[in-house]
Amino acid sequence: MVDSTLIKDSNDTDTDTGVAEPAIKPHLILALDYGVKKMGMALGNSLTETARAFDILAMNNGQPDWDNLLGIIKVWGVAKVVVGLPLNMDGSSSMLSKRAHKFARRLAHRIMEQHLPVIVSLCDERLTSVAAREIAWENGWIQNERDPIDDISACILMSTYFADPNSSIAIDAIKAD
Repeated sequence: MVDSTLIKDSNDTDTDTGVAEPAIKPHLILALDYGVKKMGMALGNSLTETARAFDILAMNNGQPDWDNLLGIIKVWGVAKVVVGLPLNMDGSSSMLSKRAHKFARRLAHRIMEQHLPVIVSLCDERLTSVAAREIAWENGWIQNERDPIDDISACILMSTYFADPNSSIAIDAIKAD
């Protein structure tokens, strides 16, 4: 499904160059595989629906370096942030999913304070770490069980989001703690 706000009239042209602008403008999406010790990041393109591992941020008891994270969002021109929601296999909330939800609310609040036009949403991330570890082993990207895979997990989260963007839950910044 195409976001109707991204569609432009095909007759729209750049007044400086006279070149027609694309009908759909791609935007960057940042996927975050939330964790208490570290958080994986992946960047995705809404037009091509592709993602690539970006980085792994150190976390301090579930808190990122907020200036660094907001700086990444600003510098890269991210339009949407998708935070992974680590639910239990039966779909119920876990302690970590409650922390991820709280983190997403705080992120939305900080983005709002910065007056950035960025949407924050939550997306089910069940089994992304298992899939990421399998992919990493198969491709020789990791050598042992302790090697980080959080950025790969974020890529898989992005794929989940692209497969069904309507399944993500937007976060209301007003409810921030």
